[in-house]
Amino acid sequence: MGRRKRNITRFLATGLLMAWLPLSAVADDSGLILTAGAEKKINKKFTVGTELEFRTRNNWRTADRVALSVDGQYKLLPWLKGGVGYVLLIDNNPEKINYHEDGDYNNWRPSYWATRHRFTASLTASYTYKKRLTVSLRERYQYTYRPAHTTTRYDFDNTCWEDTEVKSKHKSLLRSRLKVEYDIRHCPVDPFASVEFYNSLRLDKTRLLLGADYKIKKKHTLSLFYRYQIVNDDEDSETNIHMVGLGYSFKF
Repeated sequence: MGRRKRNITRFLATGLLMAWLPLSAVADDSGLILTAGAEKKINKKFTVGTELEFRTRNNWRTADRVALSVDGQYKLLPWLKGGVGYVLLIDNNPEKINYHEDGDYNNWRPSYWATRHRFTASLTASYTYKKRLTVSLRERYQYTYRPAHTTTRYDFDNTCWEDTEVKSKHKSLLRSRLKVEYDIRHCPVDPFASVEFYNSLRLDKTRLLLGADYKIKKKHTLSLFYRYQIVNDDEDSETNIHMVGLGYSFKF
């Protein structure tokens, strides 16, 4: 039995690597996601949790984001959960260069760190077939607010540094996610896959995800996943990106 578990784990890890390697060779960006979270069941219906996340971009070379989230979920019906959450986002915004009409440099703003605040409310409906296959649909409303702040940029015309204000910004989205999970009998590895759509007045981006959870013990779980993000709206300076993720969660 132990050999079978190891073989399944190796198969899933190899599958994730083979799916990522060919895609990483194209012009899209790539990065890493590391997460650590904890979840506490208050009673049969109410659960609270928290998670710390770190991301990279620029082909894994540049720190992209640190995020701390807290959330609560309440079981409204045996097949329906409601949830609310808050996320503090600390983003490393990429550098920006502006040019004159003749192609000469106008100004350059280096990359800088700034915070955003995100609030969410969601409903998740799920169905489990023979205690093995679970299909869930989550609809989430997301509101993100970025406070105004001041950064510096270099003015090539006057050869000097100057302060510039980045205006405040807010954005609302509806996130629709379909997820499939499978509990393999007598095996600590549970594969999953999902597709998620980000919508405002149009489709902003799509996320495709494939991964597996490994139950170390009853309360400890490791997750390995591959995620591909397709961006249709570049307002937030996001790009198409291939990401490999590793997560740890603790339930108590």
